[in-house]
Amino acid sequence: MSTAGAGRAEADRGEKGGVRTALAGLTTRGRSFLAAGVAAAICSYVLGQSDLLRVGLLLAVLPLVCAAVLYRTRYRVAGSRRLSPARVPAGSEARVHLRMDNVSRLPTGLLMLQDKVPYVLGPRPRFVLDRVEAGGRREVSYRVRSDLRGRYPLGPLQLRLTDPFGMCELTRSFSTHDTLTVIPRVEPLAPVRLGGEAQGYGDGRQRSLALAGEDDVIPRGYRYGDDLRRVHWRSTARYGELMVRREEQPQRARCTVLLDTRGIAYQGAGPDSPFEWAVSGAASVLVHMLERGYSVRLLTDTGDAVPGEGGDGFAGASQQSADAAGLMMDTLAVIDHSDGAGLSRAYDVLRGGNEGLLVAFLGDLDEEQAAVLGRMRQRSPGAVAFVLDSDSWGREPGHVPGPSDRSGDRLRMLREAGWTALRVPRGASMDELWRLADRERRGVTAASGGEGP
Repeated sequence: MSTAGAGRAEADRGEKGGVRTALAGLTTRGRSFLAAGVAAAICSYVLGQSDLLRVGLLLAVLPLVCAAVLYRTRYRVAGSRRLSPARVPAGSEARVHLRMDNVSRLPTGLLMLQDKVPYVLGPRPRFVLDRVEAGGRREVSYRVRSDLRGRYPLGPLQLRLTDPFGMCELTRSFSTHDTLTVIPRVEPLAPVRLGGEAQGYGDGRQRSLALAGEDDVIPRGYRYGDDLRRVHWRSTARYGELMVRREEQPQRARCTVLLDTRGIAYQGAGPDSPFEWAVSGAASVLVHMLERGYSVRLLTDTGDAVPGEGGDGFAGASQQSADAAGLMMDTLAVIDHSDGAGLSRAYDVLRGGNEGLLVAFLGDLDEEQAAVLGRMRQRSPGAVAFVLDSDSWGREPGHVPGPSDRSGDRLRMLREAGWTALRVPRGASMDELWRLADRERRGVTAASGGEGP
């Protein structure tokens, strides 16, 4: 009930519906007593037995008195909820800690605590709190787990008050909610060199700024935290605002992860569907490339880019990279199929070039989309494609079919355009495919034989 909840309860008592609310809280026992009392009173009138009338009045009045006393009980209880952690991978558990404080000067009676959670997180948790002394505190916790990524609301927290005889139960709700974010599973990947190292080796290397000497002669506006020793006084006097010299920017490799979300490109649903594998694979590559020091961004077939279109559209360094990683994982937690039929919008975003390494997770492709991907390759110094074979994912687990003619044609078109293209069968390991892509890129395996483990 927190302070706000208690205020609402006191307001409800002044309304005409207060009596109706109290009677609606009668339990089965309370209703039975009330019905028995009314029946006894009617029988006493019919039979002319005054003693039976007294018994009937006692049975009928008891639940009514309990409901009135319980409804007018002025408990002031503050509650809070804490998630540990607030962002958890699919299939992992999070713990929810609940804390109840009695902020009134009177002890409470028996309290039943209940938290509202979506059914995919498990059963609704319920706790019984015995008498909480004045100024006392009680802490309880429960676990939640989901195999499906998404954002799940937790709350509101509810307190169920009951009288000592069990005649009446009233529910009071808190107003606060919390959100548990279930992100895709992330598989650790081997440190291969598909696109070079962040220090500037390989195809993914792109300069952040064109510099001439130790300091760029072009100043920029002052930002909170800049060293005042770098103030460029001549530019400050010219522009009328505080300007600082640019520091030399480190050269960082870039990587764009393209996720195909077209609904027509995937079949099936659920945690073992091909689309969920693609989302998990994209998350694994994003985390891996950030750990290797790359500037990364997430791009979908709709042309939407994360972390955003500001600046060069890529995640920056240090704290900015950490914030961008959280934003991309939150985006993947709720991403769903798009209504689009092609990849042209994503191609329009990549037309500017200088995108660094391009890693794509693709569903079913027709000849037109394969041609669009071929043109994308011309805008990137290195490109790796993981093409999910829906025919393979539609079969029973354990069956290892060969690639279909259509799938083989699309892979051949991508390879001829310069892609390192791999077929993704059902149950494939992202780490094994990642290593295989490195071997194919270095020419260890034949171009026609590396279609997947």
